[in-house]
Amino acid sequence: MGIDLPLIWFIIIVFSTMMYIVMDGFDLGIGLLYPTVKSSSDRDLMMNSVAPVWDGNETWLVLGGAGLFGAFPLAYAVILDALAIPLTLMLFGLIFRGVAFEFRFKSSPEHRHIWDKAFICGSVIATFVQGVVVGAFIQGFPVENRTYTGGAFDWFSPFPLFCGFGLLIAYALLGCGWLIMKTESHLQQEMYRVARPLIFLMLGVIAIISLWTPLTHPAIAERWFSLPNLLFFLPVPLLVIWSGWKLLHSVKRRAHYTPFLLALLLVFLGYSGLGISIWPNLIPPAISYEAAAAPPQSLGFMLVGALLIIPVILVYTYWSYYVFRGKVNHEQGYH
Repeated sequence: MGIDLPLIWFIIIVFSTMMYIVMDGFDLGIGLLYPTVKSSSDRDLMMNSVAPVWDGNETWLVLGGAGLFGAFPLAYAVILDALAIPLTLMLFGLIFRGVAFEFRFKSSPEHRHIWDKAFICGSVIATFVQGVVVGAFIQGFPVENRTYTGGAFDWFSPFPLFCGFGLLIAYALLGCGWLIMKTESHLQQEMYRVARPLIFLMLGVIAIISLWTPLTHPAIAERWFSLPNLLFFLPVPLLVIWSGWKLLHSVKRRAHYTPFLLALLLVFLGYSGLGISIWPNLIPPAISYEAAAAPPQSLGFMLVGALLIIPVILVYTYWSYYVFRGKVNHEQGYH
């Protein structure tokens, strides 16, 4: 029995995307939470909590994009053609954030508000557009003769736009959990206050998307509710309800680490719902990962490089978080 190279690369890309959503999600969430905090020193603290790790988090986005280009060129071409505008906007948002990280600490106090706004706008744009991309992906792409046949603005429809709003809530909740874990005193208490409404909004968004998706996509409804699939997928909504309840309880009892971990679990469950909805298609609604894959020789050659680079990224990621572990306070500064 041979090695299923397309499946291995599908798993690598799914893993890279999940790592990006989890790890870059909370630092994008920091930017989304900036408007709720007016103190310049607290904003310094918020940015310093993610400054040592934010650029490493985006390594997973690069790995996922490069892997998609090499392993599934058809999917890369279709997705890039269909989502050229939102993906370009996402890159501009990430650029604004990256510049703001460095220039905010080097600017004079009277000009610092400019970089605060750049950080907020970049975070909002990048997050919202990522949600739009996810929604458009679930919605599917019309493809004929291995070519995208839709319009440049097919993504500009209610479902993808609502997914953009939903990801704003998800990343803000991740950022809130991160700040609860990394800070102390009044900033931490402020995040406890913000977390509660975000949890209810997050659960509401998950409920709406969970109803909207099968109602508007019969193929997904068939996949969800047919037996034995229903029995396999039933733990996902049950775990969402349990996670939401535990998250509210952890915020109420002022836990330090549990809110962030449970927020991560909620986001992971949402991501698993996406995987369940589209499997085994890499270009929904009809092109599977096998049909979109590159030749086996290319997949095998790339896999050798991936098996070398992925452990390096994992070790670097672990080490950076280990070195900068613990609480951040006003006396410490990354910059």
